[in-house]
Amino acid sequence: MKNKDLNIAKKLKNDEFYTQYQDIQKEIEAYLEFNPDTFMDKVVYCNCDDPYESNFFRYFVLNFRKLGLKKLITTSYSPSPIAGTQLNLFDVNNADRIIQHSPPKKAVKFVIQEVGDIDGDGEFNLKDIAKQLKENRHNEWSLLNGNGDFRSEECIELLKQSDIVVTNPPFSLFREYVKQLFDYNKKFLIIGSMNAITYKEIFPLIKQNIIWLGPSITSGDREFQVPDYYPLKAAGFRVDEQGRKFSE
Repeated sequence: MKNKDLNIAKKLKNDEFYTQYQDIQKEIEAYLEFNPDTFMDKVVYCNCDDPYESNFFRYFVLNFRKLGLKKLITTSYSPSPIAGTQLNLFDVNNADRIIQHSPPKKAVKFVIQEVGDIDGDGEFNLKDIAKQLKENRHNEWSLLNGNGDFRSEECIELLKQSDIVVTNPPFSLFREYVKQLFDYNKKFLIIGSMNAITYKEIFPLIKQNIIWLGPSITSGDREFQVPDYYPLKAAGFRVDEQGRKFSE
């Protein structure tokens, strides 16, 4: 994403940059090539992800068994101006029938501990997860008490339970987000702006090989999906055939 676009977004405090599924897949598979058991029996926490929208949630829940996860925890942030409007991994318009009565733009928590072909149609997909969540059978759906800020007490408690944190954190809080991960000694895989490597708090960590760049950020072809209202006019900005906006 270009600096001009990032500066505009930072000024407006707009952090809804949706990571593409293929970029998440590319990052995770790089770790699996090195060690197939990277995520085996681990608790993964996506703490900046609306599960109705997030490709991180989609990837981990669909690959739950392949990765050998013990648990997947996903929490959203409220208020989000685009909750239920972007990726629509579930049928958000009928969320009351699929999950439960979810008040609009409320912070939610999904805890996935088991996946499978629940509806018996011979295929495992997100519909099965929705059915499990609706019944709160083995998996959990609930509203958070607060707004889902990763710095909140309840989200920190979930962070303590996790082994690996994977998400696209709000870039305007990137420094604070990374500091928290180190404070709690958490392994992490986070996807963000190339701009972050210039931060004085981040660059030394890269230089010392404490953290490193992943394949999606070095490939030069990564894009983020962004909300319709973003004023993105720089090179690398495009609109697809469905009218969705993307920026590098």
